[in-house]
Amino acid sequence: MSDDNSSTRRGPLGRLYHGETAIDFYGRRHYGFIVSGALVVITAISLFFSGLELGIDFEGGVAWQVPASPTLDSEVARSVVAQNGVEMANAKVQTLKSGELESIRIQVGDQSSEVRSAVQAALAVAAGVDINEVSVSSVSSSWGRTITEKGVRALVVFLILVSLYIAWRFEWRMALAAIMAMLHDVLISSGIYSLFGLEVTPATVVAFLTILGFSLYDTIVVFDKVKDNMERFSASRTGIADIVNVSMNQVLMRSLNTSLAAVLPVISLLAVGSGVFGAVALREFAVALLVGLLIGSYSSIFVASPLLTVFKERESHFRNLRGLHASGAELEHMVVTGNATGSKKVRRQTEVDTGSSQASPVAPGSPLTHPPRPRKKRRR
Repeated sequence: MSDDNSSTRRGPLGRLYHGETAIDFYGRRHYGFIVSGALVVITAISLFFSGLELGIDFEGGVAWQVPASPTLDSEVARSVVAQNGVEMANAKVQTLKSGELESIRIQVGDQSSEVRSAVQAALAVAAGVDINEVSVSSVSSSWGRTITEKGVRALVVFLILVSLYIAWRFEWRMALAAIMAMLHDVLISSGIYSLFGLEVTPATVVAFLTILGFSLYDTIVVFDKVKDNMERFSASRTGIADIVNVSMNQVLMRSLNTSLAAVLPVISLLAVGSGVFGAVALREFAVALLVGLLIGSYSSIFVASPLLTVFKERESHFRNLRGLHASGAELEHMVVTGNATGSKKVRRQTEVDTGSSQASPVAPGSPLTHPPRPRKKRRR
């Protein structure tokens, strides 16, 4: 039996598994742009008014961590620190759990060594523990500023090198679309941290750099398929919208599998490492990874590929076919067979079966979608 007949017998999950879906991503591109635009606006507003909750490694300051006890909770710890002349307006007081153990962490701005020692002793007395059980960590603001500058510099160099490689391996339009999608991922991930007041730590930065690689990988998989299909459809008058639609449907299952395989271990890390064992560092890393992986999967489908279509439509080769794209049975035929031959015949048959009399747009030079007019008899 033919592949067309076997594909029509499969259900939606079967077609998804075999890469035979016929989803009109190009026709729905505006929905992705609207959602992404709304998220970017919300992110910009949140970053402008709230900013990011930077950890001690970036802002600098002093942090005390003391075991919790019946005589010491977060409110008592806050008052103990304040009694030693420390400004508590912007202080961060957290209750940390590690299994059955519970501790309180107080983070404030930079303090002198005398104040650090006095607060350490006061917290030990309030908790009824030895002074050595109260840990003190201090980071200067200049060191945190240096780390931030180096991180930004490394990100800029990374983006430049990646852009040059994609432009060399594929083309500059694909490089531009991929970089814009990556910046979209970083911006929205930062916005989520700003909206929910999550603390940005070195573990968060490492996770963000990790998700940049994942987002780029997922986008390159799609672009590689687009490049192959551009060569395959080069002999026919096929628009870039159809090529991107076909490519997206053919690699959709692979993208979903990659995302699912990456997200499941992160969810386990978040649930077991943070929930069961109470590892705060794992929670910070896992949350950033989970947010970035989900946004990266979304952007490769609804941001990078539609942007590439918009850029490529302006080329002379595709300009005359702009706005024309297949859908329904015609798109399914192109996805399943891998070529455009006979796609117009499929559309004509679909119109006959459904009784539709509305003709679809016909590109210049393409076969007619209606029977030819009868020829007039010549007079003898």
